[in-house]
Amino acid sequence: MPVTVQPRGDFALVVVDNPPVNATSREIRAGLIDAVAGIDADPGIRAAVLICRGRTFIAGGDVREFDAEPVEPHLPDVVARIEAAETPWLAAIHGSALGGGLELALGCRWRVASADARFGLPEVTLGLIPGAGGTVRLPRLVPLDLAARMVSLGEPISAQTAYESGLVDALIDGDLEAGALRFLQNAADTPPRRRIDRPTTDTGANDFWQAQHATAAKRHRGQAAPGLALDALRAAVEGPADDALAREREVHLQLRKSQESQALRHVFFAERAAMKPPVAAAPGDLASAGVVGGGTMGAGIAAAFLDAEIPVTLLERDQAPLDRGLAAVARIYAGAVKRGRMSEADRDARLARLTGVLDAGALAGADVVVEAVFEDLGVKREVFRRLDAVCKPGALLATNTSYIDPNAIAAATSRPDAVVGLHFFSPANVMKLLEVVKTDAVSPWALATAWAVARRLGKTPVLSGVCDGFIGNRILKVFRREAERLLLSGAHPGDVDHAMRAFGMPMGSFEMQDLAGLDIAAAMRAAARARGEAVFAPISDRLVALGRLGQKAGGGWYDYDEGDRTPRPSDTVAEIIAEEAAKANMPREDLNAGDIQHRILKPMVEEGERILAEGIAQSPSAIDLVEILGFGFPRWRGGLMYWAAANGGQSPKFNLMGRR
Repeated sequence: MPVTVQPRGDFALVVVDNPPVNATSREIRAGLIDAVAGIDADPGIRAAVLICRGRTFIAGGDVREFDAEPVEPHLPDVVARIEAAETPWLAAIHGSALGGGLELALGCRWRVASADARFGLPEVTLGLIPGAGGTVRLPRLVPLDLAARMVSLGEPISAQTAYESGLVDALIDGDLEAGALRFLQNAADTPPRRRIDRPTTDTGANDFWQAQHATAAKRHRGQAAPGLALDALRAAVEGPADDALAREREVHLQLRKSQESQALRHVFFAERAAMKPPVAAAPGDLASAGVVGGGTMGAGIAAAFLDAEIPVTLLERDQAPLDRGLAAVARIYAGAVKRGRMSEADRDARLARLTGVLDAGALAGADVVVEAVFEDLGVKREVFRRLDAVCKPGALLATNTSYIDPNAIAAATSRPDAVVGLHFFSPANVMKLLEVVKTDAVSPWALATAWAVARRLGKTPVLSGVCDGFIGNRILKVFRREAERLLLSGAHPGDVDHAMRAFGMPMGSFEMQDLAGLDIAAAMRAAARARGEAVFAPISDRLVALGRLGQKAGGGWYDYDEGDRTPRPSDTVAEIIAEEAAKANMPREDLNAGDIQHRILKPMVEEGERILAEGIAQSPSAIDLVEILGFGFPRWRGGLMYWAAANGGQSPKFNLMGRR
């Protein structure tokens, strides 16, 4: 039984055991309703303790139920029944009390928690608002500004913050069950009022609500749910609780059917599926790591391992680049301290795990070594020859190449079965995506270890076959190519970037190129041309030839004033576009934002279809994750392939903006 009632003297223990996260399935809801009735019928029970087995308290609803019509007993009724019970309930929380789990805890008269517990209402991350009283009961416990952040941003808070804000009545050291029962010995005879009966005193001025809406809109750009969550919260503090409960539930159920929520739930399940290794094999150890190359990517990769409490040995060829690499890692943490995201003690602990060396022999004991040197096949093959000579048997050897065939790199070793591509995205210590590139000879052990690396570093792994650019950069080339073609048809860089931001991208193609540097893509084009490939970039090539390499050079697709990253239209770029358009003899068109979006996204989808047909990606959702986590495709649209299927199908005969 997933819900059992166990006697503890004159108290009752209501135990939920529904692994892996004790989600509020129908069976759990029904079990809790029965538990309330049974406990209320027993005059010998003074109070009940709601507690969960396994690694967490109730960590949310059963997302699989959201595609179907709600089934009784509904969660709001369960929460209300617990809240109105004649015998008062206490929630004893460990792990995470999220969504419906926190709403159930809010229905209890008391809450106690272990020190490592987390609390949150993350429904907006699934395109929803709380649906079982979260927006109504929470502001009757905690300050209004905290309630607003929790319901509109979806971020959890710590147990300490929950205690200081009044959400939790006590923090328990040691055994949670024993601590909860001790708490009740003193509290059971004087239970607090029902939460829903408490009036609210802080209703917030108009400027408060405007600021909260602005923050939510910035954090969850393009999404409707965060604003609706704030509207529900405002109704809960300004009007009758019963009316607010009914309105909250109505909006929650409406949002379940929305495209936004369906897309976000698709991504939720895709991310869960991605964490499962593609092979049934035991991974190797991950006690230590080596990173070869201390440039921007190498420093970020080293920081990712250090953040995961894995000691790192950073290898460079000479002292000067080694010093620069160590300094780059130190700057990452200096920035984190300056922004208040890390304490000086945490920074020092991370840097203490970092060792810089010039001798490859220092990597002999590393369990995983990631190469992050210049994108040159000869250089990379030489690095792997050295690694092959010094690394221990059983070490995973990984290349961070963005474009080069990892098979050619693996062939430089006597153990190609131990070589895999681990393509990090910049900044490597921040970006969640990790493309795991499967070489021809890679062993199941190596793939399993690659997945273990991703999980340990907090990354989402996506398996890719071998091709130029793998999944992400292959589609990125199409994005850039089509954006540049639009310029020859009459669009300006600002038109294109504005249209893609309106679609939900964090920035347009030309803004992105200026930020990253035009020389990076130019090097990739040169390598492709050397392989005999045709590359379309007439305007980009001319900008690079003029030294217009982006923000770092004071100009790229846009002009920049010194010390100011605001892009400004460039007369030089306009002249080049006009000259290249005349050469191409392309008809000039009057393109609106929808036309621009269609002309860029349709070829991207078609490239995704080819990637699937070639077996480079294992599923459409794999492409969706790459585009969302690596390139900022709007999460609330579900990813490139999901969005295409939901907006007219994937066939090229369809206009993917919804028009024929």
